[in-house]
Amino acid sequence: MITERRPSHRMHGLGGLGLRAQAWSAATFLGSLAALVFIWWAAAGLAGSRAFPPPQDVLAFIVTEAASGELAFHLGMTLMRVGAAFVLAMTIGSALGIALGRHRGADRFFGPWVILFLNIPALVTIVLAYIWFGLTEAAAIGAVALNKIPNVVVTLREGARALDPAYTEMATVFRFSPFRRLRHVILPQLQPYIAASMRSGIALIWKIVLVVELLGRSNGVGFQIHLHFQYFEVAAILGYTLSFVAVMLAVELLLLQPYERAARRWRPGHA
Repeated sequence: MITERRPSHRMHGLGGLGLRAQAWSAATFLGSLAALVFIWWAAAGLAGSRAFPPPQDVLAFIVTEAASGELAFHLGMTLMRVGAAFVLAMTIGSALGIALGRHRGADRFFGPWVILFLNIPALVTIVLAYIWFGLTEAAAIGAVALNKIPNVVVTLREGARALDPAYTEMATVFRFSPFRRLRHVILPQLQPYIAASMRSGIALIWKIVLVVELLGRSNGVGFQIHLHFQYFEVAAILGYTLSFVAVMLAVELLLLQPYERAARRWRPGHA
């Protein structure tokens, strides 16, 4: 006679502990933010300076800009540039990184190139792109992508070097085509490296995009920060900065972190 197995009280207890831990973590996060806002409010009150506005002034500016549609427009333009540069950098950098990691001769030859581009300041790349190609959207996005590509190459190169040779041998025995080998053998093993490169890349790219907009664009968050800097409108500068930081945090929490958890799920201890 087969009896149905019911979840034990121990499992229910573990589930309850997990929910309580998540609730405590969320409460701690919100409490930390509240403490930061309070310290900001108190410090602004003590300073009593237009150069250090309190949180309510910054919030009032955000509400006004959002109502006029200016905030959404400039956030959208910056987000478009971030997205385009991110896709370009991840595509080119991943292809180059995998190629260098899989072929030692190519890595020895192009290794110095990677080191060189890693150490060229972002500002230099942006200025040269504008000088050589003009103040165009393509030059702006290309300059941002070029600054991120070497970082992606280094990360994916290390991942390609760490591939398990047993899977490669299996693919050879079963005569996988290059496409099937890439899809079923190489990319699954590289997912944690891709996830790490994506998370670090998005944080770097949006900061460089602001510099690109400050130097040569007529819209976007960077342009607005530059515009309000000329009049020392600190509330406006903080308003646009915090608004875009909120957007990027949403991208991080809703897209990048879930992808990274899924990419690491197959590893021991991440199941």
